[in-house]
Amino acid sequence: MMTKKTKNILTTAIFVASVAVLWYLDTNKVQYSYAISILERSAIYAIVAVAMNLVTGFTGLFSLGQAGFMAIGAYTTAILTIPVEVRPNVYYISGISDMLASAWLPIPAALILGGIFAAIVGGLIGIPVLRLKSDYLAIATLGFSEIIRAIISAPQLDKITNGSYGLKNIPGFSSIFTVFVIAAICIVLMILVIKSSYGRAFKAIREDEVAAEAMGINLFKHKSISFIISCFFTGIGGGLLAIFMRSIDTKTFQLSLTYDILLIVVLGGLGSVTGSIIGAFLLTAGREWLRFFDNPLLIGDFSVPLFRSGFRMVIFSLILMAVVLFYQKGIMGSKEFSWDGLQRFFRSKIDYLNRRKTGRGKDNV
Repeated sequence: MMTKKTKNILTTAIFVASVAVLWYLDTNKVQYSYAISILERSAIYAIVAVAMNLVTGFTGLFSLGQAGFMAIGAYTTAILTIPVEVRPNVYYISGISDMLASAWLPIPAALILGGIFAAIVGGLIGIPVLRLKSDYLAIATLGFSEIIRAIISAPQLDKITNGSYGLKNIPGFSSIFTVFVIAAICIVLMILVIKSSYGRAFKAIREDEVAAEAMGINLFKHKSISFIISCFFTGIGGGLLAIFMRSIDTKTFQLSLTYDILLIVVLGGLGSVTGSIIGAFLLTAGREWLRFFDNPLLIGDFSVPLFRSGFRMVIFSLILMAVVLFYQKGIMGSKEFSWDGLQRFFRSKIDYLNRRKTGRGKDNV
């Protein structure tokens, strides 16, 4: 087992190395813009994945409404951060509502307000749907997600959301550190919730609702708290996605976005915060690093037939299937990252290889 001093040294070294890498990328934005975009998107997805895991992995509620709540946060943030002087160029069809014509907030305030709106809508939706269980809850939240998207694109709200025309000229991030600092704050706050008495109640509900209720836990109250907190941080994640993309429309928040977040949670491990973070970076980076499979490959005059548009996702799906087969509970399972756990992992692998090597030697004798 590692000493506490060794763990602190390793943690500090990893932190300093990460900051150094981010600083180097940030000072060479033009050269590494592609890598920066991958890291920023990964950090945003990590927030939403941890928020989804709070409901699904720690409370045991199967919700599929993430895309809808991200849309609320995204549109709120976008509307309030678009510079006032360029808004006539954005709302060029129906114009903008007089109420919003001069309304403007800095990015942090707009993100928080977007999270609050998402939490309010989540609280209202939770009143009927949180009394449902399992697949019924998933179907209900999925339906509400599509309803939210339909309302945003409705012609009656053109002066607020710009309807199906979407929003553009959204200010981008001034630095890569902005995304990572906000992501770190959001994830730390969710970890504090999980470690609190409410978090223990969430886990009790996940394990056995009947036993939890017998212990005096108000099921509906704690499910609502978990769902609202998840919606709040999902809304912040949606706002960050709007700033990252700089232009959004309702097509950005289709069901496929929810499935991507669910895939991250399952890949990382239900009930594991670090698993969701690792899964977000692996999924986002993996899709991009395999992009060369979409381009034709020539060997001399011979063109390899499989290398064409869309083949990347075939390879990516095969890799995911392999990961799921070997890690049926996800990469981290329900555990969190620790230096002791990492040491035990490598030690078990070394012991396994040594046993195989010793076994072969005996067979040869």
